[in-house]
Amino acid sequence: MREPVYKANRKVWRDGVFSDGARLIPEETPLALTYNGGTHAVMMGSPEDLGDFAVGFSLSEGIVQLADEIETLDIVELDDGIELRMWLKPDKAERIAERRRNIAGPTGCGLCGLDSISEAVRPAAVVPAGRVFAPREIMTAVAAVAPLQEINHQTRAAHAAAFWTATRGIVALREDVGRHNALDKLAGALARDKVVASDGIVLLTSRVSVEMVQKTAAIGAPLIAAVSAPTALAVRMADAAGITLAAIARTDGFEIFTHPERVTGAVPGKESAYVVVA
Repeated sequence: MREPVYKANRKVWRDGVFSDGARLIPEETPLALTYNGGTHAVMMGSPEDLGDFAVGFSLSEGIVQLADEIETLDIVELDDGIELRMWLKPDKAERIAERRRNIAGPTGCGLCGLDSISEAVRPAAVVPAGRVFAPREIMTAVAAVAPLQEINHQTRAAHAAAFWTATRGIVALREDVGRHNALDKLAGALARDKVVASDGIVLLTSRVSVEMVQKTAAIGAPLIAAVSAPTALAVRMADAAGITLAAIARTDGFEIFTHPERVTGAVPGKESAYVVVA
């Protein structure tokens, strides 16, 4: 299997001086997701944790509702990419036949295989109330991500998605050059290990777009904490899905955009965002 990082020689110019050296950069590989013999989508992503990616993509795109509905999964390395070959149970095979199309997507494309704009902005699953989190717990969870980002430490060019609980800390963390791919990999890892997500936090190193909210809702996590800002559509989607969206997380605090009642001490006012300082 391909390595997730590549050593590239480069020339550096700094302070008016040229120098030679090498830098580790992340690999980016075409990943074809096929179901029952037909290609559904072609994504660009990192060539690791591909079983998790295949399962997580299938779950978050609504192709299956349970990981067990994928009867077989084979990872086949080809000359120009990697094929993730899945065979679904008969009732699911009929559903995928309706949506099948060959699409070459950009890095982390979150809209592959969709037939309409309405499906792209489909309502997210409504997440149960779950537990209440203290601000310090959210800060602890966010701080736990960076030390575990092995590919990003080497390349400074990979996103991460992680899941944290108060009892276990970081339960799983997945990296990819595509932020959607990283979250799909996380979803697959949690599903394969049968992790119940209702008591934990999904942590993102990227901005929060509507697809990231939809994928988190499919996981069933009640809270997203991200280091970057959300889009307006993502805020509206998180609000409708019952997800607490905390973003712009820094060492001194974060901002809550939806459902602040899930964070102790956050008292809603008239503004749409509430700043919590840890």
